[in-house]
Amino acid sequence: MSDRDVGLDATRVTGSVFFLCAGIVAAWLISLPWWTDLKTWQVAIHTVASVFTLLLVVLLENAGRRASEAAQEKLNVIAEALAALLTSSASTDPELRAAADRLREAVGLEERH
Repeated sequence: MSDRDVGLDATRVTGSVFFLCAGIVAAWLISLPWWTDLKTWQVAIHTVASVFTLLLVVLLENAGRRASEAAQEKLNVIAEALAALLTSSASTDPELRAAADRLREAVGLEERH
C-alpha cells in the first residue's frame, strides 16, 4: 500500500466517522425529552465524543506513521540507487567514489558486492 493509499483510506474512514458522529449528535439532541436529568444527558454526549476523538486520533496517527514509513523507504531506495550509480562511475573519478562513500555513510547504506 502506498503512502497515497494510506492517506485516502484515512480520509474515507474519517469522512464516514464524521457522518456517524453527526447522526449520533442528531439522535442525542432529539433524545432530550426522554432523559430525566439534563446533566446525565450532557455527560452521555461528552463520553461518546471523547471515545470517538480518541479513536480518530489513533487512526490518524497510525495513517501518518505508515505514510512516513513509506516515504522513508522510497528515499532509501533512491539513495541506494544514487550511491550505486556514483560507485559505478567512480572508476574514472575518485571524487565520485568519495561522494558515494559519504552518501552511504550519511544514509546508513551498506556496501553491496
